[in-house]
Amino acid sequence: MKFVCSQSELNNQLSSVSRAVASRPSRPVLGNILVTADAGQQTVTLVGFDEVLGIESCFPAQVEASGVLTLPAKLWGDIVSRLPNDDVRLETDTDGTTVTITSASGRYEVRGLSAEDYPSLPAVEEGDTVALSAESLLHGLEGSLFATSGDETKQVLTGVHLLSDADCLEFAATDGHRLAVVQTVDETGTPTPQMDVTVPAKALRELERMIKGHPSNEPVQVRLDETQVLFDLGNQKLTTRLLEGQYPNYRQLLPKQFARQITVDRDGLIKSLERIAVLASQKNDIVKLSLDAAQQCVALSVEAQEVGSGREELAAQISGDDLDIAFNVRYLLDGLKAFDSSQVQMQCNAATSPAVLSPLGEAKITYLVMPVQIRS
Repeated sequence: MKFVCSQSELNNQLSSVSRAVASRPSRPVLGNILVTADAGQQTVTLVGFDEVLGIESCFPAQVEASGVLTLPAKLWGDIVSRLPNDDVRLETDTDGTTVTITSASGRYEVRGLSAEDYPSLPAVEEGDTVALSAESLLHGLEGSLFATSGDETKQVLTGVHLLSDADCLEFAATDGHRLAVVQTVDETGTPTPQMDVTVPAKALRELERMIKGHPSNEPVQVRLDETQVLFDLGNQKLTTRLLEGQYPNYRQLLPKQFARQITVDRDGLIKSLERIAVLASQKNDIVKLSLDAAQQCVALSVEAQEVGSGREELAAQISGDDLDIAFNVRYLLDGLKAFDSSQVQMQCNAATSPAVLSPLGEAKITYLVMPVQIRS
């Protein structure tokens, strides 16, 4: 194997693929990246795979001799990231397992492992391939991923549920304390596929990163079977195992009507919450919202005993009776930052029932947050 490419290209590709390499691999070869150089196509393909998540990336290079090998992901990545921004040459020795990396600054030798023991990425062949616009996918991921659970004992909640309905694709995520639901209308012109699956958040965060770094506006090709999903961006592919288990019936959690409604400037609310969060962090991150219908304002307050207190007021349009209701300030900020509107609407019924936040405008994002009981 022998090829030449730019340091910046190789570094970017390694950074992306390395994210699918296990930090504590079950077998030594899984700590490596599979490298395939193709002289006929003049391309190099890199694969990282932890037996659940797989990322494959293909890029053009000057390939003088074809070959395949696995190289230790961290060591190889650390070397390449520190090389000068110039051409880099990689060449295997006669035994085919040691690579010499040559750049303007010098040369390094890295020992790899044979590709024979490297597992193949799962083939996702049963389902139809469907095209989803990258913009719709990105919008759905940005509006839902933050609400997934990090608790591995509730595994189905560590993913985002994708549910198709007519020409709409719905993204839902909950950790048991909050729920984010995003509805996107796909604009590729193709029918929305039948989907009712839960995809791990870890994989979708990598997909989000890949879409943001992808220069093309071409649709993302998605293929599903009963256990796997493949997202194909052309020069990059992501494969992951689907999460098993019944996803909660989250739609029944959304109240049908509300006694109180508040409309407030989103940016102003975020800045007030960020300031008051400094004190709230001293008292379980809890902030109290006091709705004043007569004054048409909402007050944010924190009472942290032995530390201090804080209070801010914001002008708001309020309908309904006055109310004191408390929330985890981090949950509020997570949802508000996922919106892109200038104003936000909050609807609620009582101090102990869920509140629903949504951006004013066309975006169909619904964010439900459970309040925290206020102790006198």
